[in-house]
Amino acid sequence: MEPVTEPTVDRDAQLAKTMKAVALENGAAVSVAVFDIDSGEGAAYGEGAFDTASIVKVDILATLLLQAQDADRHLTAAEKTYATAMITNSDNTSASALWDIIGQADGLDAANKRFGLTGTSGGDGALWGLTQTTAADQLTLLQQVFGDDSELGKASRTYLQGLMGEIAADQHWGVSAAADGTQWALKNGWLARSSTVLWDINSIGRVTVDGDEYLVATLSNGNTTKAKGISVVEAAAKAAVAAFRSA
Repeated sequence: MEPVTEPTVDRDAQLAKTMKAVALENGAAVSVAVFDIDSGEGAAYGEGAFDTASIVKVDILATLLLQAQDADRHLTAAEKTYATAMITNSDNTSASALWDIIGQADGLDAANKRFGLTGTSGGDGALWGLTQTTAADQLTLLQQVFGDDSELGKASRTYLQGLMGEIAADQHWGVSAAADGTQWALKNGWLARSSTVLWDINSIGRVTVDGDEYLVATLSNGNTTKAKGISVVEAAAKAAVAAFRSA
């Protein structure tokens, strides 16, 4: 008698189904990608490139750490001070300082090529917040930060993970909405575009639900207020996790 095999679940279809609960304003867009660390399965919804806003700060620090590894050196005291403020408080002055240290877009793009990001390009000049990215690329970046198969060494990954788990209290939103209590590590991004006065709201990170760990990246734009954008990315994060828990 032939062994019975479980039918393969179409995770993308499941995610598309759970994303129907996410309400978008007219003209707004959302994209989300999720990876189940335990099963090794992933899913994605939506397409296109989005402004990173402050989620690029994870990429900036990952780039700095990779460059330091290549040079066989530790971060300087100043770099550590900038890194802590940039990730935990989303400090823009610190981000600009590290953006210059890594070589701006050229440095970021070179590191991202090694990280496996294929749809991300650094912002022009000093405009790191206008780096363009996709949800799939942000998921790849998260796998570099939280996974063992990474260009970053264990010490670098542990350092970056630790900072993402110490986010300032007023920024405890985004993908953390899908987690159990405080079992999350994240970085959020928010930017009101001067040309449209519409908000880019993004959130990336790792969440734990009933002992299972997920990497989630959700990007949005065209939101009329910051609060509405936050609602979108939180609903998308919940939908991403639900796609793995409802099948």
